[in-house]
Amino acid sequence: MPEPASGHTQHADQLLDSTLESVDVGEALVLRTARDLGMDEDTQHRVGISVREALVNAVAHGNRYNVRKKVHFVVESDPETLTIRIEDEGDGFHEASVPDPTDAANIMRHSGRGLLMMRAFMDVVDYQPRVPTGTSVRMVKSLRPAEAGA
Repeated sequence: MPEPASGHTQHADQLLDSTLESVDVGEALVLRTARDLGMDEDTQHRVGISVREALVNAVAHGNRYNVRKKVHFVVESDPETLTIRIEDEGDGFHEASVPDPTDAANIMRHSGRGLLMMRAFMDVVDYQPRVPTGTSVRMVKSLRPAEAGA
């Protein structure tokens, strides 16, 4: 993939309301950044889906649409990676507690698919608890093609 036109680190840091409109704002920012970094349309779409799923989780499941709670949204890029961090102020999250959506018993459930897509579409997805409350999700997409045999 081509390097960003500037060839240096780009950074956006926003505090978003716990609304679905904020999900749209965050997704649009990441899609612009992905396009500016030279990602192809399929990769842009996958990154957009991942960010949308993580933001909806933060707004709906983490902050539970609480108007007093915010979502901290950070997008950083350099010539090698696009990194997105999304932090909520909710009660916390444990990935192991989400039923596997590919299991036959859960195939009709509505929850858990977003986490599956995030893992499938991004190179790194990790979760950390926030202090005093909440969850931080970090997602990374490499801007370089994987080397053969690596």
